[in-house]
Amino acid sequence: MNNLDTSMLRIMIESASANLKNNRKAVDDLNVFPVPDGDTGTNMSLTFSGAADMTLAEDIPHAGKLISKLASASLRNARGNSGVILSQIIRGFSKGVEAKEVFSVADIKDGLLSAKATAYRAVMKPTEGTILTVIREISEFADGHFNEFESVTDFLSAIVDAGNKSLDNTPNLLPALKKAGVVDAGGKGLMTLIEGAYTALKEGKAIAPIDKTFAVKTTVKAADTDVDIKFLYCTEFIINKTQERQISQFRAAIAEKGDCMLVIDDEDIVKVHIHTNHPGFVLEQAIKLGELTNLKIDNMKYQHEENLEEAVPQPEKQEPDTQKSAEPLKKYGFAAVSVGDGLSEIFRSLNVDEIIEGGQTMNPSTQDLLSAVEKIPAEIVYIFPNNKNIILAADQVDALTEKTVFVVPTVNIPEGITALTAFDESASPEENFEAMKDFKNSVKCGQVTFAARDTNLDGMEIKLGDCLAVSGKDIDAVTATPEEAVLKLCEKLVDDESGVITIYYGEDIESDVAENLGASLEEKFPELDVSVIQGGQPVYFYIMSVE
Repeated sequence: MNNLDTSMLRIMIESASANLKNNRKAVDDLNVFPVPDGDTGTNMSLTFSGAADMTLAEDIPHAGKLISKLASASLRNARGNSGVILSQIIRGFSKGVEAKEVFSVADIKDGLLSAKATAYRAVMKPTEGTILTVIREISEFADGHFNEFESVTDFLSAIVDAGNKSLDNTPNLLPALKKAGVVDAGGKGLMTLIEGAYTALKEGKAIAPIDKTFAVKTTVKAADTDVDIKFLYCTEFIINKTQERQISQFRAAIAEKGDCMLVIDDEDIVKVHIHTNHPGFVLEQAIKLGELTNLKIDNMKYQHEENLEEAVPQPEKQEPDTQKSAEPLKKYGFAAVSVGDGLSEIFRSLNVDEIIEGGQTMNPSTQDLLSAVEKIPAEIVYIFPNNKNIILAADQVDALTEKTVFVVPTVNIPEGITALTAFDESASPEENFEAMKDFKNSVKCGQVTFAARDTNLDGMEIKLGDCLAVSGKDIDAVTATPEEAVLKLCEKLVDDESGVITIYYGEDIESDVAENLGASLEEKFPELDVSVIQGGQPVYFYIMSVE
């Protein structure tokens, strides 16, 4: 085959998505750090599969426009650092081929070169031995050898070989990979996608997904069969725009009719999702914008455990937006990523407008963060990611909204809480941003979790289920109980300048156990104030701060 048209590209996209879904666990297991994480394979698969579903739902007879749609959708579905970088690779590729109705070997080469350039620009401090190296070396191979090929099938076969050679070399570029005896997880995820696409091109059919139940888990909680569903009908559709009506008018019109609203405006189409008791009203408003396609209305009382493939936010017990839509626009608003009733209540007490449910094993997408920002009746919104793996996704939001968005790069819950206390209503937006960035560093954070896999890290033998005392990028101790891990962290984090220890205990810790731990800390550090607070967070037995 000398050229790729949209019919083959659609099969290749479907196949790439299925291949990564099928192999996401193998990619997850390549992560070197043994703590439970928003793992690379899962995040890349959620990013790409969400984008593929949105793209393949439309009939786009132009190859360049099809890939441009995939790029736009991947940005909105991006989860975690790996998902954001993947979205930038796809975005870069689309820039290189957007004008092409079909793709030749030379066009694919141009797309790969653009993908490399865009991906490297997206990362402030590129690290070699990662997915960036793999896309760079693939593009360099393509640039140096494309004249040797007429068939895109043969060209892609050679690209797969070059990519896997680059992937196999990543341990020689990153000592942590070599020590763990693994290749880079992000690079493996990228190659899994490319291999899935190549298989479809070679065999003329897509790889079949093995696990059809794989679903987005960030902002979605397991449904209770006895739950009182406030809005009965899950309503989804796509509007092919034919009218000039403003999307903001449509959002405002339907906002008070339900919750979990998602309105994605992307050039010629609008993707809509809402839980409502009045789907007829929503559809009447939508028709004012254009023609409707891909209409789906589910009665959630009977189907609440199905159809979670769409990456849509479903906050638990979310109230309708009636009051919010009626609020006057204020100057400042705040959105924070949090999980656990106690932690979320603390953020609300600090005037956070929207809580995005997520964290270490549940990285929200850029669209989840964007939806939260759009709900806040404020001109300027500060986002607190509270996890290093969410910062890149949050950074994409500003370009997708008319509001001014600042991302305060908090990497844990205590940093988010501390940063918020530095806000000064009388200061300028930029002054507040800098003050919150600086003040977040005044707190030291320790976290106690469990080992998600067996490993040997820097001579430390770790077994699945061991309790881990973690501070920053370091595992400070492996212990038998979570309480022992807290004591080990205190030995590291407490110094002569410390004045306060705060312990947030998670959903798996009984209150009396946490209180006894607090009493032990008061005895060990009589000169410090010790607070024990119910956080309710999963994954982490304890989160602690020292100030």
